[in-house]
Amino acid sequence: MSMLIRAGLVLLLLPPAPALAGSASPKDSLFKGSLPKGFVYLRDIDPTIVQDIRYAGSHNFVGRPIRGYLAAECILSERAAKALETVQRILAEKKLSLIVWDCYRPKRAVDDFLQWSQDPAHAEMKTEFYPRTDKKKLFALGYLATRSAHSRGSTVDLGIVPTTFSLAPPPNPPQPLKACTSPKGERFEDGTIDFGTGYDCLDVLGNASNAAVGGTALHNRQTLKSYMQAAGFRPYAREWWHFALINAPFNRDGFDFEVSALPSSKSSDERPAR
Repeated sequence: MSMLIRAGLVLLLLPPAPALAGSASPKDSLFKGSLPKGFVYLRDIDPTIVQDIRYAGSHNFVGRPIRGYLAAECILSERAAKALETVQRILAEKKLSLIVWDCYRPKRAVDDFLQWSQDPAHAEMKTEFYPRTDKKKLFALGYLATRSAHSRGSTVDLGIVPTTFSLAPPPNPPQPLKACTSPKGERFEDGTIDFGTGYDCLDVLGNASNAAVGGTALHNRQTLKSYMQAAGFRPYAREWWHFALINAPFNRDGFDFEVSALPSSKSSDERPAR
């Protein structure tokens, strides 16, 4: 791995992603919890993947918890979760880790986004998440969808952080919000290597191939894309963080069960820590 130093910041330049050889071996005693058949908690598949589920809290483009998110947990189809485990195993060799921001998304959350987009009274998070975009156009521009692939359980929003990363607290409300389009070191510090924007930056700079973010960020975006494609995911041109499993098990309209906490019967001491 090579490193580029700019303005006092150490920026990681990741090497090209290697081919991924097959999927991870199945777990013999996977705890299924009370999820619909075929779904799992990512924490049960790979607890080393960092989770910062934004829609369960207030640090997102709406500014409050989103309907249907009762817990900050990543839930995915088992096939998608095991594909991420494969990517994580490769990244761990380079002292890097995946960080997931959204996984399965209930249909009621999609409806919540639509209602919010039509309400001009609430734009509290515009300064950070869509500083140059009209919220009424977020659906028309393709940043949000009335039928989200996330609701089928095999689509994920993610990035890459060093394995030493610890979750940063959300911005303190009295402090001014910082535009997601600002350079690394000036925008909210989410712990990732430089991808050119923050997560959920609803702006043209979030487009995966936008060269305006600079060579380092563009390289890191391409590297993330390569790893995810090798694991069987399809990228989304408008959002560098968005990937959908190609061979997804559920192709129906979507699910609407709530994102709930990992059942208490699966105690934390049964899961290895990061």
